[in-house]
Amino acid sequence: MVRKRVHLLLFSLLLFGILWWWQSGLLSDFSVEQRWTLGLLAFAIYLWTVAPLPIGASSILLLACILAFQLVQNPDEAFVGFSSTALYFILILSLVSQALVRAGVDQVFVRIILRLSKGGAKSILLGMPLLIMVMPIFLPSAVARFKIMLPLIERMNTHYGFGAYSFFRKYSMYVIGMMNQKSTMVVFTGGGFTILAAQLLQDFAHVNLSWLDWFLRIAPPLWLSMILISVIVWFYFKKTTSDEVILGHAREIESEEVLPEKFWVTMVPFVVMILCWMVVSQDFVPLILPPMLLVAYYAWPKIGWITNGLIRTYDWENFLLLGASFSLGIIIEANGTAQVLAEQLLQLLPVGAGDLTKIVFIGIFVFVLRFMFVVPSTAMIVIFPIVISYAEILGLSVTALALLVVMIIGGVMILPIHSPTTYYAYETGVFTKKEQYTIGVITSVVIVSVAVLWAYFIW
Repeated sequence: MVRKRVHLLLFSLLLFGILWWWQSGLLSDFSVEQRWTLGLLAFAIYLWTVAPLPIGASSILLLACILAFQLVQNPDEAFVGFSSTALYFILILSLVSQALVRAGVDQVFVRIILRLSKGGAKSILLGMPLLIMVMPIFLPSAVARFKIMLPLIERMNTHYGFGAYSFFRKYSMYVIGMMNQKSTMVVFTGGGFTILAAQLLQDFAHVNLSWLDWFLRIAPPLWLSMILISVIVWFYFKKTTSDEVILGHAREIESEEVLPEKFWVTMVPFVVMILCWMVVSQDFVPLILPPMLLVAYYAWPKIGWITNGLIRTYDWENFLLLGASFSLGIIIEANGTAQVLAEQLLQLLPVGAGDLTKIVFIGIFVFVLRFMFVVPSTAMIVIFPIVISYAEILGLSVTALALLVVMIIGGVMILPIHSPTTYYAYETGVFTKKEQYTIGVITSVVIVSVAVLWAYFIW
């Protein structure tokens, strides 16, 4: 019920903004086709936020509207989003991630945490954020990482004799909830959102970053902001919660020392895939080729990690959602709607504004629009073309503003619904509403500030 009210509030704000926009006369700058595109965009946001229909059905309805509004020359163009490499990259990496979990690779990360228990609960809390920061490289799914860590955290909280609202449990839930979601951005193979962002960067900005280039550009500001936020959250919980974690006894939790069966025959090809991404040019080997081959290898009967049953369990509703929203994003760019929106944004800038002011303005713009979207990927698809057009008009670095958008959309999570893992952590009941919103505001302010400074001085 609360979630529905939040969705309705967000949509009401959007509707109010559209009505104001209509009355202001700004729509006169748009052609008839572009107005229909804007109307469809508003309808799509309604479908994504209020969710009056199942996700799969609303995605099909969105495609039907594209055809009904005659926004494409022929029907095939309405489905262009489903030809995107990113859509299948997300599918394939999801299968790889599930195969790794089936192989027991996730238990290796569990073992690392358990070994930290030798130093007591405080050692675990200090080591867990560092582990989460690098886990996306080896386990490309924030939800999978959450599901792996959640039972372990509950077990350790009980082992150390802490309560349901202990410092240990609150801070751990923050790490596997909010921090886990942000860590996905460290590599563009870290999850569906970043895969999509890399594809949009290539399609709209014509910037083709390698796996290593992305890591070297995003990791420093991302890790810096995550460390700053973690320190602030540590002291925030220390102030509002009993300090019992510091007094916890250093008792190691026993763990199984034997590696899972088929561990090396599973992990070695996966590491080879990562090395291929790092050192081989995408012009020579397409980025999607190594994981495609890896899926075939994991499906080999002697390995048997990927089966027809596993493929059937994939989130096909999300597949339809991303494909349909990608089609809409391409149409927004192709018919010039994004260009006109970007030109109207310029009217809000003060005359003679410097580059820093322009970057701050676009940062605030992206931050505000992020509230209208539940799924980060759909926010990315809609916002990205507008920001790229803005950058090209003003002569700003397209790459810098593109990475700025990635960090803000991926890092803003004030509301629990802003990311799946944040919602799952909130649903455990360990956070009060005040704590959720306080941490969310802290996270957003730090992420936006660091991203803006990095975009201006470094990117």
